[in-house]
Amino acid sequence: MEHAIRFHETGSPDVLRYEEVQVGAPGQGEVRLRHQAVGLNFADTYFRNGTYPIPLPNGIGVEAAGVVEAVGPGVTNVAVGDRVTYTGFINTLGAYSTARLVPAAPLIRLPDAIACDTAAAMTMRGLTSAYLMRRIHPFQAGDTILLHAAAGGVGLIVSQWAKLLGLRVIGTVSTAEKAAVARAHGCDETIDSSREDIAARARELTDGKGVAVVFDSVGRSTFNASLDSLRRRGLMVCVGTASGTIPPFDPQLLAMKGSLYLTRPALADYIADPAEKAALAQELFDHVAAGRIRIEINQRYALQDAAQAHRDLEARKTTGSSIFVI
Repeated sequence: MEHAIRFHETGSPDVLRYEEVQVGAPGQGEVRLRHQAVGLNFADTYFRNGTYPIPLPNGIGVEAAGVVEAVGPGVTNVAVGDRVTYTGFINTLGAYSTARLVPAAPLIRLPDAIACDTAAAMTMRGLTSAYLMRRIHPFQAGDTILLHAAAGGVGLIVSQWAKLLGLRVIGTVSTAEKAAVARAHGCDETIDSSREDIAARARELTDGKGVAVVFDSVGRSTFNASLDSLRRRGLMVCVGTASGTIPPFDPQLLAMKGSLYLTRPALADYIADPAEKAALAQELFDHVAAGRIRIEINQRYALQDAAQAHRDLEARKTTGSSIFVI
């Protein structure tokens, strides 16, 4: 019998249930996938708590890696026995499971050099890092960026990728331990957001000029500090809302703070084109396979411990990537 984490109402991590499920034969355009590892992402908590509304009851999780067990009619991009990974949004919801039916279209075949646990830890984070580094801004060697949650899964990948591009990285962290992790993965300087003024310190570290780009995955609690950290005509990239959504504001604020730019990108719009998705994935896989980017899996959970995994994630107890081992 297969198992999955499902929830019947929104709320705290306690709403997550470990349930027996039936997995049938794949239909048109589907595959049956045997999971080997499942990714844990902060976005999962938004589905669970209702920030992202979905019909209930439902599964949870949008990222996993495993082996194709069966293919349905019309599937040509993968075959039985292929090792694959995937990430997405509504179309891949239900990843917290031992096996499942999933659309074939989002699947990415894994090169031999990438293990399934590594893939589950990096597909969403890695593709996010790829578009942030390669599509968001025309970076020039020597540019300085401010990276929030620098010791997190995306943060560690972005830091390493940024160094490959010759960028200077200032990362925010919440503990001395996380500062050490961030520095070990490319951060040139760190700011302890629990005790330091982020904007004041960022400007001090840039001789008063401010940074070229801010990557802010925290949201409500850091939004103003992020804007105040930018140089004239700098770019604010809102990539998450871990502390809550950003309140409405008058766009005139951007002019007052230096003719700033602001974007709120979504991964789905950078992997919607199959060719662009393949290009980003290939570049990511090449860096990881060559050792230029290290994927740190610092937390591993059993699937039935999903509630505890969510508690750890929301309490900011994790660093790097977290996965469920099947």
